[in-house]
Amino acid sequence: MGEREALKRSLTRLRRLGAIPAAVPGLERRAAAAGRALRAAVISEVPALNSTRTEIQEERDRHAAAHMREICRLMGGGELGEFAFVREHARIRAEQRFPLEAILHAYRCGHQVLSRWIRAAVVAAKPGHQSQGVSAAADFSIEYTSAISAAMTAAYVEQTRQLAEAEGDRRTDLLNALLTGQDATDGRAAQLLKRAGYLEPRQRICVALVQSTDPLEMQSAPRVQRIVESLTDAVRPANVRTLVGIRNDVVTAVFADTPRQSGWTAASTSLSERIRTLLLILGPAVLVGLSRDQPSIASIPRALQEATVALDCANVAERVLRFDALPLRRLLLHGGREYVRNALPGWVNQFAESDLKARGALSQTLRAYADADMNLICAARLLTLHPNTLYARMQRIKRLTGLSCQRYHSLSELLLIVDCHRAG
Repeated sequence: MGEREALKRSLTRLRRLGAIPAAVPGLERRAAAAGRALRAAVISEVPALNSTRTEIQEERDRHAAAHMREICRLMGGGELGEFAFVREHARIRAEQRFPLEAILHAYRCGHQVLSRWIRAAVVAAKPGHQSQGVSAAADFSIEYTSAISAAMTAAYVEQTRQLAEAEGDRRTDLLNALLTGQDATDGRAAQLLKRAGYLEPRQRICVALVQSTDPLEMQSAPRVQRIVESLTDAVRPANVRTLVGIRNDVVTAVFADTPRQSGWTAASTSLSERIRTLLLILGPAVLVGLSRDQPSIASIPRALQEATVALDCANVAERVLRFDALPLRRLLLHGGREYVRNALPGWVNQFAESDLKARGALSQTLRAYADADMNLICAARLLTLHPNTLYARMQRIKRLTGLSCQRYHSLSELLLIVDCHRAG
């Protein structure tokens, strides 16, 4: 509002001087030359407005002409309006993703030309008040440029926000369509998928889920947005189709590319492995779960399940984890822990307390004995212990559990029970 009030005051000053409407004939006589000078100045100083794109050139010239008509109208005594033509220009430029700074710079460059045009007309209309006319014309030029810049900025930002919201809604709809398994049989989903290129043949797709190591941080919108931006930047070198959104407080990304140009060319490296390598740059503050490569959009719900399992299994030591890198044992533990937890033997808590007091020595003994293929001497060497010390630990485990880890089936059961208890 301050810019509009200042512009009104400059118009009042011109009116008191008698330049309104006396300067209009001079403005009209010099309009063609001023228009050419304005166009040359803008093109010279703002290369983006000298684009070869016809729509940008035409809109540039229309907008310049609109400003000159508006100045003539105001100098003729017209009421100060709402600059509807500026708001419309802002809408068009925002949709073209034309940079706002380039538009404002064009206004600053144009101000010099318009100021000379207005000053010449005012001085010609009031030759006896040359100094006052020059000052009043300069004042009007400055305030006009400030007012249109403010109007442009406000309208451009608003239009950009609306476009971002619309794009966000479209991206959410598309992400939901992919992750819930909608395909070309659903008319609306088919349109979304086709426009986004997901119905093209010979694609491979993988899903990534990203979460902060502290799940509570996912309640912070700025933190989540930083993760989204970091993920998008990280995978940009892969040059793959990327769709990123937020689902259930987890950053969810769908990646797609073409593994081969035809049936005769060799497939490139696994998409999920390429993405995994790039996402390592995200650092220790996040955990990432990746699915296997899937052959079509119909398999994306399965990819989502795989990425969920991989994210659940990811930890500080394995921050970016692919589903197909998980051993079968970990998958079994992950899938069955809810059922197994209620069936754990009664001795498990006593074993866990004893292991805690021994600083993990009992569970380390079990794992080392298994890693050594049940060779007591090798296991003792792995733990840098005397074999008698290791044997004493194994006897203690037997007293606590009733199971001898020197028997294969008992050792397997002990390891599974210990892992399930820890996972619970």
